Amino acid sequence: MKLASLKQNRDGQLLVVSRNLGHAVSAAAVAPTLQAALDDWEETAPRLQELYQRLNDGDMAGAFALDPARLAAPLPRAYQWADGSAYLNHVELVRRARGAEMPESLRNDPLMYQGGSDAFLGPRDPIQVADTDWGVDFEGEVAVITGDVPMGITPDAAASRIHLLMLVNDVSLRNLIPGELAKGFGFFQSKPSSAFSPVAVTPDELGEAWRDARIHLPLRVDYNGQPFGRANAGIDMTFNFSRLIAHAARTRPMEAGTIIGSGTVSNRQQGTRGPAIRDGGVGYSCIAEQRMIETIGQGRPVTPFMAYGDRVRIDMHDQYGQSIFGAIDQQVVPYPEPE
Repeated sequence: MKLASLKQNRDGQLLVVSRNLGHAVSAAAVAPTLQAALDDWEETAPRLQELYQRLNDGDMAGAFALDPARLAAPLPRAYQWADGSAYLNHVELVRRARGAEMPESLRNDPLMYQGGSDAFLGPRDPIQVADTDWGVDFEGEVAVITGDVPMGITPDAAASRIHLLMLVNDVSLRNLIPGELAKGFGFFQSKPSSAFSPVAVTPDELGEAWRDARIHLPLRVDYNGQPFGRANAGIDMTFNFSRLIAHAARTRPMEAGTIIGSGTVSNRQQGTRGPAIRDGGVGYSCIAEQRMIETIGQGRPVTPFMAYGDRVRIDMHDQYGQSIFGAIDQQVVPYPEPE
């Protein structure tokens, strides 16, 4: 099934969305918010599934046309947002870009940081920044929403705790990252609010594309209306979501509604003339990777980070060309002065 949150108050109003993303219906009779549904998932999930089935069968009572601009993130705020870096090709390239070594331990133990989860962006909300000199970059990712996860869970057991899947734009301020990491205490100012896809979907919606706790489909990233990335989310994902969940829960339990991100989707495949889409490759899911490839090939980066007015679109299609999650479509705009 597919679920969304209509912008309303802080936590939104839970909606059930049709498979083709055309219509939605309020799920308030089952649960007022997605977090409330997750808190009692064994009871609410079958009722939401029944509502989803009726909607897809043409029972349009109470249904309305879905407008992504009216949607918040599926979880407008979450108790926890932990982002991994499961694609080691991305880790290697970005670390090289800032002159950092790739520790051997990262090949066996996931890298993860805890991000801000109190003010997520909706799929059409602008990326507001006060200064583009901070190095605004998008990062196309996939993510899962879990149920309750006990401390010390094994990767095999963790797979059953995955309730929903989403797409992510994990916005990064690249020029602030080196200074923050040099302090030895991780990201904070360099990681503003992340945006999520219009809907969250249950794993069964992906059919055979969901296997081994990975999504085996290309992540479609367009930048200023041009194809920028088509990396397959199931390829070169060193640590699957089961491993990432088990890593996050090694020393603590996690509550229902925890979001675990994959990190920037990145493939090692090279095109006939290079990794960019125009050269036959699968491109990139962030600007930083393209800048690193430029540095390797030309001695310096050429592509600038995002400027005011630049737009990124992140989507994923099924085998029939139908959008699964709906698209994240965002433009960079100046942040208005606080009153």
